Amino acid sequence: MNWDFENILVDSKALESEGIVTITLNRPKVLNALNTQTLKEIVLTLEELERNNATRVVILTGNDKAFAAGADIAQMLASEPSDQIKDERESLWRRFNQFPLPIVAAVNGFCLGGGHELAMACDTIIAGDNSKFGQPEINLGITPGAGGTQRFTRTIGKAKASYYALTGEMFSAEQAFEMGLVSKVVPTRTTLKEAREIAKKMAVKSPMALRLIKESIIAAFNTTLDEGLRLERRNFYLTFSMDDQKEGMQAFLEKRKPQYKGH
Repeated sequence: MNWDFENILVDSKALESEGIVTITLNRPKVLNALNTQTLKEIVLTLEELERNNATRVVILTGNDKAFAAGADIAQMLASEPSDQIKDERESLWRRFNQFPLPIVAAVNGFCLGGGHELAMACDTIIAGDNSKFGQPEINLGITPGAGGTQRFTRTIGKAKASYYALTGEMFSAEQAFEMGLVSKVVPTRTTLKEAREIAKKMAVKSPMALRLIKESIIAAFNTTLDEGLRLERRNFYLTFSMDDQKEGMQAFLEKRKPQYKGH
């Protein structure tokens, strides 16, 4: 696979051995500001990984100063409504959200605006203790446009989401943890290492079960409770058609580690 990109780095050394790939946002001069090209490179990578049967988990990260400090303001400044409508970002966000396997966000530094929306679109967030989160679009006279009112509100509740979106204030990693936005807060120097350990725990599970659980959890955001429960039950039934289900239960009874093959 050719991972020669302008704005991201792709580390696939552990793909064949562990099923894990790390994508690093690589625009340090602008604190990894999330422009259309960067989002496109991420999505193209995910779509290539989806076609590779070895893929189990993806880690998405930045650097110590920033995961992504918002959208690229220079790109947006001269835009008209028609430019935004024709921009492919909406399609790219949709394609990102359709990636069926777990994505772990390893966040250090600034995680703001579009960067915050990108982290929230991942399945779990591991945050370094220097992280700063927020939706500061109000400070620029605009609104969030990729989940900063919707995922944010569904995750932390109306009162707090309204406060941070309407004031543009940032909040710390510890506050994010208390609000249920991040799964774990760790020392900044260990963020990527912790994310890798969590990815490894996921990667040894049944690939199809990973997909079905992710699908069911996303449905909890997008459907009624009855519809979500119906999908959850359907996915539970589907696992009984899989060799992995037989292997997992047999390994449990034999007190050994299961060897999942993804079918």
